[in-house]
Amino acid sequence: MKESETMIDIMDDERTPQDSEVSDRLTELLEIDRPIPPEPGLPEPVRSLEPAALAQAPAAAVSGAVHQNRVHDSAEKHVTGRADYTDDIAQPEGTLHAYLGVSKIARARLKGLDLDAVRRAPGVVDVLTAADVPGINDVSPTGRNDDPVFPTDEIEFHGQPLFAVVAETRDAARRAALLAVVDCEPLPFALDPVSARKADYPYVAPPLKLERGEVDPALSAAPRRLAGSIRIGGQDHMYLEGQIAFAIPGEDDEMVVHCSTQHPSEAQHMVAQVLGVPSNAVTVNVRRMGGGFGGKESQMNLFCAVAAIAARRTGRPVKIRPDRDQDMTATGKRHDFVVDYTVGFDESGRIQAVEADFAARCGFSSDLSGPVTDRALFHADNAYFYPHVRLRSHPMKTNTVSNTAFRGFGGPQGVVFAERMIEEIAYATGQDPLDVRKANFYGGAGRDLTPYHQSVEDNILDRLVGELEEKADYRRRRAQIVAANAGSTIVKRGIALTPVKFGISFTATWYNQAGALIHVYNDGSIHLNHGGTEMGQGLNTKVAQVVADAFQVDFERIKITKTTTEKVPNTSATAASSGSDLNGMAALDAVEQIKARLVTFATETYGVAAEDVAFLPNAVRIGAETMSFDAFVKEAYKARIQLSAAGFYKTPKIHWDRDKGMGRPFYYYSYGAACSEVSIDTLTGEYRVERTDILHDVGRSLNPALDKGQVEGAFVQGMGWLTTEELWWDDKGALRTHAPSTYKIPLASDRPRVFNVDLADWSENRELTIKRSKAVGEPPFMLGISVFEALSMAVASVADYRKCPRLDAPATPERVLMAVSRLKTKA
Repeated sequence: MKESETMIDIMDDERTPQDSEVSDRLTELLEIDRPIPPEPGLPEPVRSLEPAALAQAPAAAVSGAVHQNRVHDSAEKHVTGRADYTDDIAQPEGTLHAYLGVSKIARARLKGLDLDAVRRAPGVVDVLTAADVPGINDVSPTGRNDDPVFPTDEIEFHGQPLFAVVAETRDAARRAALLAVVDCEPLPFALDPVSARKADYPYVAPPLKLERGEVDPALSAAPRRLAGSIRIGGQDHMYLEGQIAFAIPGEDDEMVVHCSTQHPSEAQHMVAQVLGVPSNAVTVNVRRMGGGFGGKESQMNLFCAVAAIAARRTGRPVKIRPDRDQDMTATGKRHDFVVDYTVGFDESGRIQAVEADFAARCGFSSDLSGPVTDRALFHADNAYFYPHVRLRSHPMKTNTVSNTAFRGFGGPQGVVFAERMIEEIAYATGQDPLDVRKANFYGGAGRDLTPYHQSVEDNILDRLVGELEEKADYRRRRAQIVAANAGSTIVKRGIALTPVKFGISFTATWYNQAGALIHVYNDGSIHLNHGGTEMGQGLNTKVAQVVADAFQVDFERIKITKTTTEKVPNTSATAASSGSDLNGMAALDAVEQIKARLVTFATETYGVAAEDVAFLPNAVRIGAETMSFDAFVKEAYKARIQLSAAGFYKTPKIHWDRDKGMGRPFYYYSYGAACSEVSIDTLTGEYRVERTDILHDVGRSLNPALDKGQVEGAFVQGMGWLTTEELWWDDKGALRTHAPSTYKIPLASDRPRVFNVDLADWSENRELTIKRSKAVGEPPFMLGISVFEALSMAVASVADYRKCPRLDAPATPERVLMAVSRLKTKA
């Protein structure tokens, strides 16, 4: 079947009759990346074009089209400090400031709040408690009614917001919040999934089971079998810009909220819910974020709600911006897991059966823990085929802040588990872990079905890993490292090459949709708005490139505006690596609607066939004549042609039956591989990353420079998660790593000494995505696992590689040192 026929089939299957205005040339525009050259011998137009409108088509292609390197549209503003964030918005006269008063106990029965001293404090205008919520006292993103703005009966974690102070200044609000007297009765608490299970705590969301084959007989029949457990730590988002919301009341029930959120529509609905008004009364605006990483997908709801309630009660604008330590204690993290597993395999290291239980620290409420723990199971296979498999999730309630979305959304924890099993098998059979990995790759007869019963149809692992193995000179370097370790008593080295296969789509199928709004003004300038949010990843730049390419105009002609619920409604979160996929296609849909009208205008006005109208660089060819884009648009405007369109896109093919644990939750897979070399000091446990080589698959990249930057950043963030970033709660349930002084993200000096990053430029998405590109936000995060595995090899060398070190994550220098000591003792 031809690709054009495939796209038509998809459009016919997925679009309603009302959507049919989109031109059939959509498929053509998806594939054609260069301007269409003029064709000789076309008939003269019926009506002559006015001389002033005629122009020669530029010889060069347009600037900023797709598949070209293009600097981030706000890069200069970022580095010069001129980029405007929510905190930079000029405050109207009378703006108030809110601050949260929080619990100092992990769990207690709340008997009363004495806030008289708070109300009497200088500058205080109002104090908010649960009784002051005019609508529903809940900001749960899943509608489970378990995430109150402020609690009424029970305190459930240390640092839980109990009330908010609204004052003339932020400093006055912060000082007043310390004056509250909380009357409460302490209760027993559980801080981690193991103690929560022992205390018979409930799940915060329904668990999931993925199963295929006959697991118990296969495990029993396996020539070799081993069991183990791994603790995988959490991670703070540590966005540069913290949580912030700025609410401005309007007339009647209207409320405008400026905030730093990845999910404007959800923030809109949550504010409407707590205010007790319809969503059409609330507008949420986001120009840009200073980082998000998932931490601003649902966690912004609380701050938006507090600002909006305060603004409604006082009739004045209200801003809330917590300090960094309150931001870290009051908002959720990446879920940490304890995974217990059993694997059966043969003497060659090929896996025959897998059983695993994933217990997660979810926090006091569900938040997004259900889908996060689901996705951990979805990626527990990583790149490997399990003939027989049973995976179970245990999303445990704990007396900690509710954990939430984080880059990879549970997937990285699943991949770490898969790589630990490969490592266990390699040490048990005395093989190079890379050989065990390759032996278990998806591919070959009957080896393409995942634990959730989706076929892996686009597998490029063998080629990609093979190329990186050769480019990184893995075999020779590993042999040298083994020889060097044998002659060194203190400094030991390790090397590892790890792959990633990552599914792309929201597993909640209804989120796989997006909208866009495009206006072409009568001077030829273009206004672009879409439902995605810009958090530094370059989404706005990529979508604008798609629009520039489709219209064949220069990038500079396009004005990218803030994301707002006033223009594009019911948007999905900018998450799940789907920002470019969804919003790029929605924008292209809008462009095609406008172009279809312009083509019809040209055919009717100038008497040419539709195929004789072509968009050239900053010009339009009509028959044998060429008109500048500006002049052509002006003519269309005068003829009363609609030059605005709302685009829409929904991902085809995907479906998921959670009850059965079967379906096609992912539209396609992204692949990558990293080879990292480390050295450790066995006397101190300290280490450094000597070299990393990466080859990553982004399909036909929309913007190679931006994609490469995403790969580099994701790798370093993933490396930090598995090495230096440790969350630690004390025995009273207080998070003690709540500031940059105690929570250590990687520094510039921690990057690999040699860092080689390449994109697989031969790759092209088999599915009909925007310009055959692939997602890049989350998949390369898992490449940091290569550092974790290389550290493991370095540790294992002290016992002649006879034992798997079984490092828990993060592999801090302390954990590395203890693992070295443990292996030396056993040896």
